[in-house]
Amino acid sequence: MADPYFLACDWGTTNLRAWVVGGDGEVLASRDFELGVSRLGPGEAEARFANEVRPALNARSLPAILCGMIGSNLGWRQVDYLPCPAGLEDLREALATVADGVRIVPGLRGEGVAGAPDVMRGEETQVFGWLRQDEARSRGRHLLCHPGTHAKWILIEDGRIVRFVTAMTGELFAVLRKHSVLRSDASADDEASFDAGLAAAEDGGALAARLFTARSRVTAGGAAAESTPSYLSGLLVGAEVASVPKLLGVDLAQPIVLLGDENLCRWYARALSRLGASSATYDGEAAALAALTALQMEGALT
Repeated sequence: MADPYFLACDWGTTNLRAWVVGGDGEVLASRDFELGVSRLGPGEAEARFANEVRPALNARSLPAILCGMIGSNLGWRQVDYLPCPAGLEDLREALATVADGVRIVPGLRGEGVAGAPDVMRGEETQVFGWLRQDEARSRGRHLLCHPGTHAKWILIEDGRIVRFVTAMTGELFAVLRKHSVLRSDASADDEASFDAGLAAAEDGGALAARLFTARSRVTAGGAAAESTPSYLSGLLVGAEVASVPKLLGVDLAQPIVLLGDENLCRWYARALSRLGASSATYDGEAAALAALTALQMEGALT
C-alpha cells in the first residue's frame, strides 16, 4: 500500500467528505463529518479542521486541498470566483492558500439570466473530475446537469466550462413543502404522482399557475393529500428540465450528463426520458475526488 500523500476534502453546506490519498492515487481512508459550513460559527473552520478532521484520519501533517462552500463567506475564507470560460488548469493556478499546507479551490462566475451573473462553488470540481475520468470527454460539447438544492445546468466545450445556469428547484421544493399551503410530511417517492407532476409541467411555462394544481387536485379533484410532495417534485423538476436548457441556447437532442447524487439523478433521468431525451448518470463524489487528485498531484509536478 502506498504511503499517505495528501488529504482531499469536499466541504459543502451540510457535510464534509474527506479522503486520504496515497502517492499512486489510491484512496487509503475516507470519512464523512457533519461539519458543513452551515453548522460552523465565524472563524471555526480552521480550528475544527485541525482538531477534528485531521486527527480522525491520522492526517495531521499532510498537505490538504479543499473544494466546495468552504471557500465561501460562510466557510474558512472567501476565495474569489474565476470567470468563465475556465478549465482545470485555471483552477490550479488560482488555488488559494489559507493555512500552511492547506489550499482551497475557487468557484466559477458566469453570465446568468436577466442580466445578472451566476455562480457555482463545488460543482465545478465535480465537472472537471468527470472530464478527467475519460480523456475523450475533454473533446467536443457536453450538456451536464448537476441536480441539487441549487441545480446547475452546465455547458462544456473542449474541456472548459463556458456557461451555466442555476435553478433553485430543490430549495423551492423544500420551502413549498414546509411553509406553504402545500406543506406535507409525506414522502416524495411515489413514481405515479411524480409522473403526473411531470405531465402538468408541460413546457415549464406559467409555473406559478401550474403550482396551484398541487392543491386543487386534492381539494377538488380527489387526489390523495399524501401524493402532494411527489406531484410537486415532478412539477418542479419537469418545469426545470423543460425550460432551463433553452436559457443556454441548447436543446435536449444530445445525451445529457447527470452528475451527482444517484437518487436525485434518477428523478431527473425520469423527467428527461419523458421529454424523449437520453441521459447517463455519474457519481459526483468520485468525480470530485478525481479533480482534487489531479489538482494536487499534477500541480506538484509543474
